[in-house]
Amino acid sequence: MSSVVHWIVSPNESLSCVVRFMNKNVGNKKRGSSILNFSSGISVLSTDIVNSSRSSEERVYEVILKQAALVGEQKIMKRGSVDLLKHSKADAMTNPTLLNEAYDRCGEVCAEYAKTFYLGTLLMTPERQRAVWAIYVWCRRTDELVDGPNASHITPMALDRWEQRLVDLFEGRPYDMYDAALSDTVSKYPVDIQPFKDMIDGMRLDLKKSRYKSFDELYLYCYYVAGTVGLMSVPVMGIAPDSKASTESVYNSALALGIANQLTNILRDVGEDARRGRIYLPQDELQRAGLTEEDIFRGQVTEKWRAFMRGQIKRARMFFAEAEKGVAELNGASRWPVLASLLLYQQILDSIEANDYNNFTKRAYVGKAKKLLSLPMAYARTLMRSS
Repeated sequence: MSSVVHWIVSPNESLSCVVRFMNKNVGNKKRGSSILNFSSGISVLSTDIVNSSRSSEERVYEVILKQAALVGEQKIMKRGSVDLLKHSKADAMTNPTLLNEAYDRCGEVCAEYAKTFYLGTLLMTPERQRAVWAIYVWCRRTDELVDGPNASHITPMALDRWEQRLVDLFEGRPYDMYDAALSDTVSKYPVDIQPFKDMIDGMRLDLKKSRYKSFDELYLYCYYVAGTVGLMSVPVMGIAPDSKASTESVYNSALALGIANQLTNILRDVGEDARRGRIYLPQDELQRAGLTEEDIFRGQVTEKWRAFMRGQIKRARMFFAEAEKGVAELNGASRWPVLASLLLYQQILDSIEANDYNNFTKRAYVGKAKKLLSLPMAYARTLMRSS
């Protein structure tokens, strides 16, 4: 279940149609002092690694520090000197007409399959808007490799080729127009390749792993397939010039939103995943709750299940709360779509509760009316935070 792009996309938008869309159109051509630990369901601050065995959160935090360092480098370097790192750009990256067409096509994909978020992107500056579209499309294409119509034919070798293709586009050698849009984007913003590679690792996990022993394992998976999107997007969304927060803390909030959204998807899709033979729930926590895999496959809502789900939902909401701290630190034009996404996804957890925790046969969703109401609510909250 590698549903990605959740940091920048609203819920209930299908992830299964991008390949068909593309086929249809192809003929037309400073270090922070703490690491958050939610593994026990309680926020814990830690300033030291107490043993040589690093947790997933500590490993991921190293990536955050690297992304923050890139932002710091951009503040003291001229854009021209950064562009010198790009060599032999393809025609699509030097021809304005072709590049504009590539971005427009990315926008069409975003508009068709992420309608609510697309409306939010229209409040951004045109340059940021197009860059986010390009990141969105790459993430969707990557997700389709293991969740799309041809997923049964995808091999580790195919993912290796996709990763090499990623390296090429970061070096200014895109394969197609969608690659060209992203290649241009990463040449303009302090976007690092590591989160993109990590997302591909998430796809590799889905090819070989269908159980997670602990939340530490699950956390790393959630980082791979969703937390990465936050790290990709912060450079484009931008940090407010008057923000007093450290760059690392903003990235950490973006990561938290991706984790929160992915955990929400996991809780929403328990029944669907079970029918595919997959259980994206910490095995040790299931055992402590007195639940077995057979209970999951049987799909009966019991008091044990309700108690277990309450704990899982509480953890997801803690990540949402951490994520919301970072929204006010973003560039003003980027706050609304991000906060709207956060509020919408939180409502999925509300829906699970309203369904009496039956996520075996009932799918929790946010109705159109609630989605529309969430947008002005998010906008008002961004204004309040700005003031």
